[in-house]
Amino acid sequence: MSSMNAGGSGTAMSFCVITGRTISEILQSDIGACIATVHDAYLAHAEGRSVNPPSFFLRFPHNPSARIIGLPTHLGQPWQLSGIKWIASYPENIRRHIPRASAVLIINSDETGYPLACLEASIISAVRTASSAALAAAQLSANGRNAKSLGIVGTGFIARYVYQFLLGDGWTIDKVRLYDIDPAQAHDFAARVCQPGRHAAVEVATSLDDAMSSSDVLLFTTVAGKPHVHDEKLLAHNPLVLHLSLRDLAPELILRANNVVDDVEHVMTAGTSLHLTEQQVGHRRFVSGTLSDVIRGTCTCPPQRPTIFSPFGLGVLDLAIGKLVYDRAVAAGAHLQVDDFFYDLER
Repeated sequence: MSSMNAGGSGTAMSFCVITGRTISEILQSDIGACIATVHDAYLAHAEGRSVNPPSFFLRFPHNPSARIIGLPTHLGQPWQLSGIKWIASYPENIRRHIPRASAVLIINSDETGYPLACLEASIISAVRTASSAALAAAQLSANGRNAKSLGIVGTGFIARYVYQFLLGDGWTIDKVRLYDIDPAQAHDFAARVCQPGRHAAVEVATSLDDAMSSSDVLLFTTVAGKPHVHDEKLLAHNPLVLHLSLRDLAPELILRANNVVDDVEHVMTAGTSLHLTEQQVGHRRFVSGTLSDVIRGTCTCPPQRPTIFSPFGLGVLDLAIGKLVYDRAVAAGAHLQVDDFFYDLER
Protein backbone atom coordinates (compact mmCIF):
# COMPACT_ATOMS: atom_id res chain seq x y z
CA MET A 1 0.00 0.00 0.00
CA SER A 2 1.37 3.39 -0.93
CA SER A 3 1.93 5.65 2.04
CA MET A 4 0.53 8.49 -0.09
CA ASN A 5 -2.90 6.90 -0.07
CA ALA A 6 -2.75 5.05 3.22
CA GLY A 7 -6.32 4.39 4.26
CA GLY A 8 -7.72 4.60 0.75
CA SER A 9 -8.36 8.22 -0.22
CA GLY A 10 -5.55 10.47 0.96
CA THR A 11 -2.87 11.85 -1.36
CA ALA A 12 0.48 13.43 -0.70
CA MET A 13 -1.12 16.84 -1.31
CA SER A 14 -4.13 16.40 0.97
CA PHE A 15 -4.28 16.89 4.70
CA CYS A 16 -6.87 16.01 7.31
CA VAL A 17 -7.56 16.38 11.01
CA ILE A 18 -8.93 13.56 13.15
CA THR A 19 -10.56 14.63 16.40
CA GLY A 20 -10.41 13.11 19.83
CA ARG A 21 -14.05 12.07 19.70
CA THR A 22 -13.50 10.06 16.51
CA ILE A 23 -10.27 8.57 17.87
CA SER A 24 -11.93 7.51 21.13
CA GLU A 25 -14.82 5.87 19.32
CA ILE A 26 -12.50 3.92 17.01
CA LEU A 27 -10.07 2.73 19.68
CA GLN A 28 -12.49 2.02 22.52
CA SER A 29 -14.57 -0.13 20.18
CA ASP A 30 -11.71 -2.54 19.43
CA ILE A 31 -9.35 -3.02 22.36
CA GLY A 32 -8.12 -6.29 20.87
CA ALA A 33 -6.95 -4.55 17.70
CA CYS A 34 -5.10 -1.94 19.78
CA ILE A 35 -3.19 -4.58 21.76
CA ALA A 36 -2.43 -6.58 18.60
CA THR A 37 -1.13 -3.42 16.90
CA VAL A 38 1.20 -2.67 19.82
CA HIS A 39 2.38 -6.32 19.80
CA ASP A 40 3.28 -6.04 16.11
CA ALA A 41 4.97 -2.65 16.55
CA TYR A 42 7.17 -4.01 19.36
CA LEU A 43 8.30 -6.88 17.15
CA ALA A 44 8.93 -4.53 14.21
CA HIS A 45 11.13 -2.40 16.47
CA ALA A 46 13.03 -5.44 17.74
CA GLU A 47 13.56 -6.67 14.18
CA GLY A 48 14.98 -3.38 12.92
CA ARG A 49 11.91 -2.30 10.94
CA SER A 50 11.74 1.04 12.72
CA VAL A 51 13.71 4.19 13.35
CA ASN A 52 13.09 5.46 16.87
CA PRO A 53 15.61 8.12 17.96
CA PRO A 54 15.73 9.34 21.54
CA SER A 55 12.86 11.50 22.71
CA PHE A 56 13.76 15.16 23.20
CA PHE A 57 12.57 17.24 26.13
CA LEU A 58 11.63 20.91 26.14
CA ARG A 59 11.83 22.22 29.71
CA PHE A 60 11.09 25.62 31.19
CA PRO A 61 13.16 27.44 33.86
CA HIS A 62 10.03 29.34 34.94
CA ASN A 63 7.97 26.14 35.24
CA PRO A 64 10.32 23.27 36.16
CA SER A 65 7.61 20.65 36.72
CA ALA A 66 6.34 21.00 33.15
CA ARG A 67 7.80 19.64 29.93
CA ILE A 68 6.93 19.02 26.29
CA ILE A 69 8.36 15.88 24.70
CA GLY A 70 8.92 15.15 21.03
CA LEU A 71 8.92 11.52 19.87
CA PRO A 72 9.94 11.28 16.19
CA THR A 73 9.73 7.86 14.60
CA HIS A 74 9.49 5.81 11.43
CA LEU A 75 7.86 2.43 10.87
CA GLY A 76 8.77 0.22 7.91
CA GLN A 77 6.67 -2.58 6.47
CA PRO A 78 3.75 -2.95 6.62
CA TRP A 79 3.10 0.63 7.81
CA GLN A 80 5.59 2.67 5.75
CA LEU A 81 4.97 5.91 7.60
CA SER A 82 6.85 8.46 9.64
CA GLY A 83 5.61 10.84 12.27
CA ILE A 84 6.08 12.65 15.53
CA LYS A 85 4.11 12.85 18.76
CA TRP A 86 4.36 16.21 20.53
CA ILE A 87 3.11 15.67 24.08
CA ALA A 88 2.97 18.21 26.88
CA SER A 89 3.05 17.20 30.54
CA TYR A 90 1.89 19.90 32.93
CA PRO A 91 1.28 18.35 36.38
CA GLU A 92 -0.27 21.56 37.66
CA ASN A 93 -3.17 20.94 35.26
CA ILE A 94 -4.56 18.57 37.86
CA ARG A 95 -5.29 21.61 40.05
CA ARG A 96 -7.18 23.08 37.08
CA HIS A 97 -9.28 19.90 36.90
CA ILE A 98 -7.99 19.02 33.43
CA PRO A 99 -5.70 16.13 32.43
CA ARG A 100 -1.98 16.54 32.93
CA ALA A 101 -1.08 15.64 29.33
CA SER A 102 -2.13 16.98 25.94
CA ALA A 103 -0.74 15.91 22.58
CA VAL A 104 -0.91 15.86 18.81
CA LEU A 105 0.42 13.28 16.36
CA ILE A 106 1.55 14.22 12.86
CA ILE A 107 1.89 11.39 10.35
CA ASN A 108 3.91 11.83 7.16
CA SER A 109 3.98 10.17 3.76
CA ASP A 110 6.99 7.88 3.41
CA GLU A 111 7.27 8.76 -0.29
CA THR A 112 7.18 12.57 -0.19
CA GLY A 113 7.52 13.50 3.47
CA TYR A 114 4.34 15.58 3.21
CA PRO A 115 2.16 15.43 6.34
CA LEU A 116 -0.98 13.40 5.79
CA ALA A 117 -2.86 14.15 9.00
CA CYS A 118 -2.89 15.72 12.43
CA LEU A 119 -4.49 13.57 15.11
CA GLU A 120 -5.42 14.45 18.68
CA ALA A 121 -2.95 12.24 20.52
CA SER A 122 -3.57 12.28 24.27
CA ILE A 123 -6.02 9.41 23.69
CA ILE A 124 -3.63 7.68 21.27
CA SER A 125 -0.87 8.01 23.87
CA ALA A 126 -3.11 6.63 26.63
CA VAL A 127 -4.25 3.75 24.42
CA ARG A 128 -0.75 2.77 23.35
CA THR A 129 0.32 2.90 27.03
CA ALA A 130 -2.66 0.83 28.15
CA SER A 131 -2.19 -1.64 25.29
CA SER A 132 1.48 -2.01 26.20
CA ALA A 133 0.58 -2.59 29.86
CA ALA A 134 -2.12 -5.14 29.01
CA LEU A 135 0.22 -6.94 26.61
CA ALA A 136 3.00 -7.03 29.21
CA ALA A 137 0.64 -8.17 31.97
CA ALA A 138 -0.59 -11.08 29.87
CA GLN A 139 2.94 -12.05 28.82
CA LEU A 140 4.49 -11.76 32.29
CA SER A 141 1.74 -13.02 34.58
CA ALA A 142 2.41 -16.35 36.24
CA ASN A 143 -1.36 -16.87 36.72
CA GLY A 144 -2.76 -16.10 33.30
CA ARG A 145 -5.17 -13.18 33.13
CA ASN A 146 -6.09 -13.50 36.81
CA ALA A 147 -5.29 -11.28 39.76
CA LYS A 148 -6.35 -11.73 43.35
CA SER A 149 -5.78 -8.02 43.89
CA LEU A 150 -4.91 -5.20 41.50
CA GLY A 151 -3.28 -2.27 43.29
CA ILE A 152 -3.43 1.05 41.44
CA VAL A 153 -1.08 3.78 42.65
CA GLY A 154 -2.01 7.09 41.04
CA THR A 155 -5.66 7.20 39.94
CA GLY A 156 -5.60 9.52 36.96
CA PHE A 157 -6.14 9.47 33.21
CA ILE A 158 -3.63 6.71 32.35
CA ALA A 159 -4.79 4.49 35.22
CA ARG A 160 -8.34 4.69 33.84
CA TYR A 161 -7.24 3.47 30.42
CA VAL A 162 -5.06 0.66 31.78
CA TYR A 163 -7.86 -0.57 34.05
CA GLN A 164 -10.31 -0.56 31.14
CA PHE A 165 -7.88 -2.34 28.83
CA LEU A 166 -7.10 -5.06 31.38
CA LEU A 167 -10.80 -5.79 31.70
CA GLY A 168 -11.23 -5.52 27.94
CA ASP A 169 -8.44 -8.06 27.49
CA GLY A 170 -10.27 -10.60 29.63
CA TRP A 171 -8.67 -10.17 33.04
CA THR A 172 -10.44 -11.52 36.12
CA ILE A 173 -9.63 -9.29 39.09
CA ASP A 174 -11.04 -10.28 42.47
CA LYS A 175 -10.23 -7.07 44.32
CA VAL A 176 -9.15 -3.55 43.31
CA ARG A 177 -7.20 -1.45 45.79
CA LEU A 178 -6.70 2.23 44.98
CA TYR A 179 -4.20 4.71 46.36
CA ASP A 180 -3.60 8.35 45.50
CA ILE A 181 -1.88 11.10 47.45
CA ASP A 182 -5.22 12.88 47.05
CA PRO A 183 -7.75 10.44 48.59
CA ALA A 184 -10.61 12.26 46.87
CA GLN A 185 -9.14 11.25 43.50
CA ALA A 186 -9.05 7.60 44.56
CA HIS A 187 -12.65 7.71 45.80
CA ASP A 188 -13.73 9.37 42.55
CA PHE A 189 -11.94 6.66 40.54
CA ALA A 190 -13.72 3.97 42.56
CA ALA A 191 -17.12 5.55 41.94
CA ARG A 192 -16.70 6.71 38.35
CA VAL A 193 -14.30 4.26 36.69
CA CYS A 194 -14.37 0.92 38.49
CA GLN A 195 -16.93 -1.69 37.52
CA PRO A 196 -18.04 -3.20 40.86
CA GLY A 197 -19.84 -6.05 39.16
CA ARG A 198 -16.48 -7.33 37.88
CA HIS A 199 -14.89 -7.54 41.34
CA ALA A 200 -15.60 -8.92 44.79
CA ALA A 201 -14.45 -5.61 46.29
CA VAL A 202 -13.21 -2.14 45.32
CA GLU A 203 -11.40 -0.39 48.15
CA VAL A 204 -9.45 2.82 48.72
CA ALA A 205 -6.25 1.92 50.56
CA THR A 206 -5.35 3.92 53.62
CA SER A 207 -1.66 4.01 52.71
CA LEU A 208 0.75 3.22 49.90
CA ASP A 209 2.12 0.32 51.95
CA ASP A 210 -1.37 -1.11 52.27
CA ALA A 211 -2.03 -0.89 48.54
CA MET A 212 1.28 -2.48 47.61
CA SER A 213 1.69 -5.26 50.16
CA SER A 214 -1.72 -6.81 49.48
CA SER A 215 -1.67 -6.75 45.64
CA ASP A 216 -0.27 -9.42 43.34
CA VAL A 217 -0.50 -7.03 40.35
CA LEU A 218 0.60 -3.43 40.90
CA LEU A 219 0.10 -0.49 38.55
CA PHE A 220 2.06 2.74 39.03
CA THR A 221 0.73 5.76 37.09
CA THR A 222 1.90 8.68 39.20
CA VAL A 223 3.61 11.98 38.39
CA ALA A 224 6.52 11.21 40.72
CA GLY A 225 9.77 12.88 39.66
CA LYS A 226 12.03 10.74 41.83
CA PRO A 227 11.80 7.44 43.73
CA HIS A 228 9.53 7.47 46.76
CA VAL A 229 9.23 3.70 47.37
CA HIS A 230 12.28 2.40 49.21
CA ASP A 231 11.08 -0.45 51.44
CA GLU A 232 12.06 -3.76 49.83
CA LYS A 233 9.50 -5.58 51.97
CA LEU A 234 6.71 -4.03 49.92
CA LEU A 235 7.68 -6.30 47.01
CA ALA A 236 8.57 -9.33 49.16
CA HIS A 237 5.45 -11.16 47.91
CA ASN A 238 6.88 -11.06 44.34
CA PRO A 239 4.10 -9.19 42.52
CA LEU A 240 3.93 -8.23 38.88
CA VAL A 241 4.57 -4.47 38.75
CA LEU A 242 3.51 -2.34 35.78
CA HIS A 243 5.82 0.59 36.49
CA LEU A 244 4.44 2.95 33.86
CA SER A 245 5.40 6.18 35.61
CA LEU A 246 9.03 4.98 35.67
CA ARG A 247 10.34 6.94 38.65
CA ASP A 248 8.54 5.53 41.69
CA LEU A 249 10.84 2.68 42.71
CA ALA A 250 14.23 3.12 44.36
CA PRO A 251 17.29 1.32 42.93
CA GLU A 252 17.35 -1.17 45.80
CA LEU A 253 13.97 -2.50 44.64
CA ILE A 254 15.05 -2.58 41.00
CA LEU A 255 18.14 -4.62 41.87
CA ARG A 256 16.07 -7.33 43.57
CA ALA A 257 13.64 -7.81 40.67
CA ASN A 258 13.27 -9.24 37.20
CA ASN A 259 13.32 -6.11 35.06
CA VAL A 260 11.63 -6.06 31.66
CA VAL A 261 11.74 -2.91 29.50
CA ASP A 262 10.62 -1.83 26.04
CA ASP A 263 14.03 -0.58 24.89
CA VAL A 264 17.16 -0.66 27.04
CA GLU A 265 18.79 2.46 25.58
CA HIS A 266 15.66 4.57 25.84
CA VAL A 267 14.79 3.66 29.41
CA MET A 268 18.30 4.43 30.68
CA THR A 269 17.70 8.17 30.38
CA ALA A 270 15.83 11.05 31.99
CA GLY A 271 16.25 9.99 35.60
CA THR A 272 14.09 6.88 35.46
CA SER A 273 14.44 4.36 38.27
CA LEU A 274 16.48 2.13 35.96
CA HIS A 275 18.67 5.05 34.90
CA LEU A 276 19.38 5.87 38.54
CA THR A 277 20.15 2.20 39.20
CA GLU A 278 22.62 2.11 36.31
CA GLN A 279 24.32 5.22 37.65
CA GLN A 280 24.56 3.64 41.09
CA VAL A 281 25.95 0.23 40.10
CA GLY A 282 27.74 1.09 36.85
CA HIS A 283 26.15 -1.62 34.67
CA ARG A 284 22.88 -2.80 33.15
CA ARG A 285 23.00 -6.47 34.07
CA PHE A 286 19.93 -6.03 36.27
CA VAL A 287 17.81 -5.82 33.08
CA SER A 288 16.38 -9.25 32.28
CA GLY A 289 15.34 -8.35 28.73
CA THR A 290 12.77 -6.55 26.62
CA LEU A 291 9.10 -7.28 26.22
CA SER A 292 9.89 -8.38 22.65
CA ASP A 293 12.32 -10.92 24.11
CA VAL A 294 9.54 -12.21 26.35
CA ILE A 295 7.14 -12.45 23.42
CA ARG A 296 9.71 -14.39 21.39
CA GLY A 297 10.52 -16.70 24.30
CA THR A 298 14.16 -15.63 24.76
CA CYS A 299 13.61 -14.05 28.18
CA THR A 300 12.01 -15.65 31.22
CA CYS A 301 11.35 -14.19 34.66
CA PRO A 302 11.78 -16.50 37.69
CA PRO A 303 8.69 -16.28 39.93
CA GLN A 304 10.88 -16.17 43.05
CA ARG A 305 11.45 -12.45 42.41
CA PRO A 306 9.11 -9.55 41.68
CA THR A 307 8.81 -8.76 37.98
CA ILE A 308 8.83 -5.07 37.03
CA PHE A 309 7.82 -3.84 33.59
CA SER A 310 9.25 -0.35 32.96
CA PRO A 311 8.37 0.95 29.48
CA PHE A 312 9.89 4.29 28.51
CA GLY A 313 7.28 4.66 25.79
CA LEU A 314 8.30 4.22 22.16
CA GLY A 315 7.11 6.55 19.43
CA VAL A 316 6.64 3.54 17.15
CA LEU A 317 3.64 2.55 19.28
CA ASP A 318 1.99 5.95 18.86
CA LEU A 319 2.59 5.85 15.12
CA ALA A 320 1.19 2.33 14.77
CA ILE A 321 -1.94 3.21 16.74
CA GLY A 322 -2.22 6.46 14.78
CA LYS A 323 -2.09 4.50 11.51
CA LEU A 324 -4.87 2.22 12.78
CA VAL A 325 -7.00 5.28 13.53
CA TYR A 326 -6.14 7.01 10.26
CA ASP A 327 -7.08 4.01 8.13
CA ARG A 328 -10.41 3.47 9.89
CA ALA A 329 -11.33 7.15 10.07
CA VAL A 330 -10.64 7.76 6.38
CA ALA A 331 -12.44 4.56 5.36
CA ALA A 332 -15.51 5.69 7.34
CA GLY A 333 -15.33 9.30 6.18
CA ALA A 334 -14.88 10.38 9.79
CA HIS A 335 -11.86 12.61 9.10
CA LEU A 336 -11.98 16.38 8.54
CA GLN A 337 -10.37 17.18 5.21
CA VAL A 338 -8.54 20.54 5.18
CA ASP A 339 -8.72 21.95 1.67
CA ASP A 340 -5.83 24.12 0.46
CA PHE A 341 -3.68 23.28 3.50
CA PHE A 342 -0.85 22.89 0.99
CA TYR A 343 -1.38 25.91 -1.23
CA ASP A 344 1.67 27.16 -3.15
CA LEU A 345 3.00 23.98 -4.73
CA GLU A 346 4.87 25.42 -7.70
CA ARG A 347 8.61 24.79 -7.68
